[in-house]
Amino acid sequence: MMGSDKDSPGDAMTLLLATASVPATSPDAAQQLSHALGPGPFSRIVLFVSPQADLDGLCAGVAACFPPDLVIGCTTAGEIAQSGYAEGEIVAVGFPAAHFSTECLLVPDLTRIASQDLIGRLIRARTGLQQDRPGWDHEFAFMMVDGLSTLEDDLAAAVAPGLGPVPLFGGSAGDGVRFEQTHVIWQGQALGNAAILMLVRSDCRVKVFNLDHLLPTDRRMVVTQADPARRTVRQINAEPAAQEYARLLGKDPAQLTTFTFAAHPLVVRVGGRHHVRAIQRMDANGDLVFFSAIDEGLVLTLAEPQDMVAHLDRELQRLSDPVSPAAILACDCILRRMEAQEKQMSAPISALLRAHRVVGFSTYGEQWNSMHVNQTMTGVAIYPPDPAGQTGHD
Repeated sequence: MMGSDKDSPGDAMTLLLATASVPATSPDAAQQLSHALGPGPFSRIVLFVSPQADLDGLCAGVAACFPPDLVIGCTTAGEIAQSGYAEGEIVAVGFPAAHFSTECLLVPDLTRIASQDLIGRLIRARTGLQQDRPGWDHEFAFMMVDGLSTLEDDLAAAVAPGLGPVPLFGGSAGDGVRFEQTHVIWQGQALGNAAILMLVRSDCRVKVFNLDHLLPTDRRMVVTQADPARRTVRQINAEPAAQEYARLLGKDPAQLTTFTFAAHPLVVRVGGRHHVRAIQRMDANGDLVFFSAIDEGLVLTLAEPQDMVAHLDRELQRLSDPVSPAAILACDCILRRMEAQEKQMSAPISALLRAHRVVGFSTYGEQWNSMHVNQTMTGVAIYPPDPAGQTGHD
């Protein structure tokens, strides 16, 4: 169902981001989105594209309907549209030039990240945005990356020195629940093994956030055999990985499913905070394949989820104190969506996302500053522009 925030009556704050969505199978999706978003002008348009879409056809349509450098995007593991959780849609988010200045960088080959060159490009882009909009004091960076590359950790660490104090969030492109092929969209092309970084400067106050609803337990385990390059754990506590994980849960290894992994994640303590190391799947020989970096000697703690609806309500309310965001752009892990579906929480979560004007996509992992994380919602809350002489969130 197509819609746009520019059509919402009676609330000018929704105009800070223009949003629209169309069914992924629409043959003229780009044209419909162009019409729904309106003339702008936009500094950038971001597309979150269901894997049900004809990606080559969409890219051709984008090239025909929009200026060549205006549109970026990625494939998803589900979309967050104006109605909340969505499936089988293309969601477009427009950043009006009246409030946002952007600069985008492509990392074309994640297996060959030229760190020093990338840092230099980031610094030059930041400097250019500062010179372009010297009176705008708020900034953030947004990343989209091939979600099957297994290189998100390296990329997040590589870009951190070039970003300096600029907060970063992002998401790993998805492929529904197939885990076969993911893409980012750049200049009318669908690219694999690549990433896009969007730097944003604005007169709107912003707050980059990262949240999860998981509490560590006292059950710990040690990775005793692993293949870090493949994010695979073969042994935990010197026992076959899946077998030992199942034992700690009181389950038979044959009972382990994607929903089990979503409901019983593992966390590691880094910098005084626990971060999820989510399990993607169990392979045929009982090894555990993870969504993010893993290595021998790592101490993992079993975590248990709080009520996701109550937790999300509380955290979104916190972002609204004392002023409600005009919009929230979010990257939400596929494991959160799976847990919501399994526990029949999708409807109340969608209601919360809708009420707080959250748009975005479900991911194969999230980036937050210099880290690649899992099973979180990571994003940016965008507030109304500062009154003259005042400051607020940053």
